[in-house]
Formats: sequence, C-alpha cells, structure tokens
Amino acid sequence: MSLLSKIFGGGKGAKAPSPQEAIQKLRETEEMLTKKQEFLEKKIEQELQTAKKNGTKNKRAALQALKRKKRYEKQLAQIDGTLSTIEFQREALENANTSTEVLKNMSFAAKALKSAHQDLDIDKVDDLMQDIEQQELAQEISDAISKPGLGEQFDEDDLLAELDELVQVELDQNLLDIEGTGNVSLPNVPSTSLPSRPAIKAKKEEDEDDMEDLQRWAMEA
Repeated sequence: MSLLSKIFGGGKGAKAPSPQEAIQKLRETEEMLTKKQEFLEKKIEQELQTAKKNGTKNKRAALQALKRKKRYEKQLAQIDGTLSTIEFQREALENANTSTEVLKNMSFAAKALKSAHQDLDIDKVDDLMQDIEQQELAQEISDAISKPGLGEQFDEDDLLAELDELVQVELDQNLLDIEGTGNVSLPNVPSTSLPSRPAIKAKKEEDEDDMEDLQRWAMEA
C-alpha cells in the first residue's frame, strides 16, 4: 500500500475521496509534519549543546550526542522532502479543483444561455423589433397630439419686436405725464396771517388763570 493510500485510508475497491477531502487530509498531514520538524530542530540543538558541553570532559558522551544529532538531522531531511512532495500535490489538487469548479460554472451558464435562447429564432426577433418600432411611432404621435397650441406657429422675433414697441409706448406716456405736471396750478396762499407765538402764550396763561379762579370758587362754596 502506498503512502498516499495510507494517508487517505484507501485501498482497492475503496471509494476515491473528493478533491476537497484529499486537500483537507494533505493539510492535516502538513501540519503534523511541521510540528515534527520543530521537534527535531529542538532535539538537534539540544544534542549539539550536549556535545559541546562534554567535548573535553566526557568524550564518549559527546560522541553519542553527535550520533543522535546526525539521526535527527537525517529524519529532518526526510520530513523536508515529504513536505515538499505533499505541498506540491496539495497545490495540484487545489488547482485541479478550481479548474473543475470553473468548468462546472461555465457549463451551467452555457445551459442557462441555451435555455434562454431556445424559444427565440430570427423571425421572432424581427417581429419583436417591428413591434418596438410601432410602439415608438405611436409614442411620437401621442407626444405630437398632446403638445399645447397645436397648429399655432408664431415667429418669436416678431413677438419680441411687438413687446419692445409696447414697452416704448408706455415709457413715452409716463414721460408726457411727468412733463405735464409743470402746468398744474398750485393752491392760493391764505391771506390772513397766522397768530404769533406770544399771542398764543397769552391765551394759554389766561385760560390757566380762569381755571385757578374756578377752583378757588369751588373751595369757598
């Protein structure tokens, strides 16, 4: 059984996974191998530090640490290669899945277009265009009939000239009215002179004296 068969849990006679299922499985495998990478990198660093620490004190322990380091490095290289293969396969599946979806949508659109056109032919299109032209003609006739002042055509320049003439006549009449006011007779000036201010003041004082006399008379009564 191949590695991919083990990953997908398949065998002879087993149902082939869908592209989405295969992509998900590959992503899970990538995640697992990435964690394994991180673990091996830490182990390699630890064994390197052990070898350095025992390089002069315990040569045997240092050599054992270097051997373990080599094994971890070999495993890490294998995982790197496996990850590259899985990434390539996942990208290929994703591209294939995208292409499949695009083709499905294009096929769906083509069927919809065919269904939309199945009831149309060139004769029906011509009839439809003629109907549209008739509708446009009917609309033009309706607009023409509904225009105000149908049959009444006036020259705008003539109308403006007539308006200017009316305005000029009005201005001339107003000017004549203003000039005519110079001949209107003014009212005569009164011949009697107005009372002088001292006379008015004397009359006021006389009234006040009469009022005082009246008040005294009322108090004595």
